[in-house]
Amino acid sequence: MAVSNSITAILNFIIFLSSIPVIAAGIWLASKPDNECIQLLRWPVVVLGGLLLLVSLVGFIGAYCNRPGLLAVYLFFMAVLIILLLIVLIIAFTATRHDGGSHPVVGTRFQEYRLDGYSSWLRRHVTSSGSWPSVRTCLAVSDVCRQLNRKFSSAEQFFAADISPLQSGCCKPPAACGNKYENPTTWANPENPTADPDCLLWSNERTRLCYDCDSCKAGLLENLRQEWRKANAVLVAAVVVLVFVYLVACAAYKNAQIQNISVRYKHGWI
Repeated sequence: MAVSNSITAILNFIIFLSSIPVIAAGIWLASKPDNECIQLLRWPVVVLGGLLLLVSLVGFIGAYCNRPGLLAVYLFFMAVLIILLLIVLIIAFTATRHDGGSHPVVGTRFQEYRLDGYSSWLRRHVTSSGSWPSVRTCLAVSDVCRQLNRKFSSAEQFFAADISPLQSGCCKPPAACGNKYENPTTWANPENPTADPDCLLWSNERTRLCYDCDSCKAGLLENLRQEWRKANAVLVAAVVVLVFVYLVACAAYKNAQIQNISVRYKHGWI
């Protein structure tokens, strides 16, 4: 009768310890420039990690001390946590199911991106007229583009670098414009200023650059797509583990109830 209780206690202790790196990973993800500028996508991993820590602690105490009441509370919140994880997982899969809008740039290691390669839901949420101004302001005061000037001192270094999609889209004009390189965030004399609508939006001012460009919006979406695709694998594994632990905990709860009834019967309470 105590086997499932012991297994539940051990599994929840492991989950409790595992929730610490989950929270740390969520904080790291939230600190990245793209997630930092989009509040809806910034904290879900941290919140889920915190809930996982609390719920696993309740499950461990309930199973270890054989407390049916605590196990009942644990089972309820574990079910809620599994549902929340499934919701986040569905949203993440929906938002990242596309292959992206990348296309190569001749003579460089990096790529450029187009908006039409991303989910309509993600585009509406991030790049709409109601959302983009605040995202744009956040990106403009971040260190995303300034770090390129500190990192690369020549055109050869820059064009050979594997810069992020966000930096490719926001910190330089599109290659089709034919701007002359001066430094990673200063480009002059476009040869084809009408080749792309973004060509006319580019500015060498540090607060403007290409933050109003569709290429910047697409670069941000590509960054999000790559990061959340990695998170999807973690979410799938978490759901599978939690469902398994939930089933074992159900057996532990049933055993705790049976044991409680047995004790009461021995003492003549029922």
